[in-house]
Amino acid sequence: MTVMTVIGSLVIVNSSAITAYAAGRSGPQDGNDVSYPQCGQVLLSHQAFGIVGVNDGRANTTNPCLAGEIRWARKSSGGTRQERLSFYVNTGNPAHLKVADWPKNNDDHMTRVEVRDPYGRCAGRDDRACSWQYGWNMAELDVRTHHISKPGRYRWWLDVETATSWDRSTWNNRADLEGMVAYFHRAGVVVGIYSTAFQWYKIVKIVPPVSSLYRLADWVPGARTLPQAKANCRLAPLTGRGVISVTQWTASETDHDLSCAR
Repeated sequence: MTVMTVIGSLVIVNSSAITAYAAGRSGPQDGNDVSYPQCGQVLLSHQAFGIVGVNDGRANTTNPCLAGEIRWARKSSGGTRQERLSFYVNTGNPAHLKVADWPKNNDDHMTRVEVRDPYGRCAGRDDRACSWQYGWNMAELDVRTHHISKPGRYRWWLDVETATSWDRSTWNNRADLEGMVAYFHRAGVVVGIYSTAFQWYKIVKIVPPVSSLYRLADWVPGARTLPQAKANCRLAPLTGRGVISVTQWTASETDHDLSCAR
């Protein structure tokens, strides 16, 4: 996003209002993405779709302007194959930092019901089993603690960037993202990936066909102009059988998004 770092009915708490919505305009087929860096700013209007960041820069935090930015996105005009409102979440794998919320077992950290971990038993170690469980826990936080009801109505994008903390093991990092996908899929959510080819390969390397990441849609940043964003729609997807659905271009510190499939 600019800082590169988702509801039928909604109940959002602890959010601040954002200022007027009508000062700027997007093109009729353009979307915009916003998050905590845009708190207090005037947001563009007449966007075709809006993508709202749930977190405040890290996976276990909350965007203080979430409610207001959701209201902004719900006013999107439509006209593309993208939902008027979708979400993105920060990701990361800080196992080597010995963070306090690193899982010690495979219990769902809110319900205390044991979760089936495809990588075996988590025992608090820096391994694939606990990485998977950590991803599950972070996705659950994104849905439950932000009080987003009926999350399955909208696409949620995983923001995968080198700017956040990642483990030295790309296998562990892949397991972490797969854990997030597993929870989101259980919640009925359609998941996509926001990343560049360079960052994605550095964090997870090659994703095998058996991975839940393999066929996900991509949202690709990196362009500075609309023509560049259009060209990026033709890039190779981040994973096999994936598809580039959205590209992003940044102009004057504003993030614009292009629906590759109109």
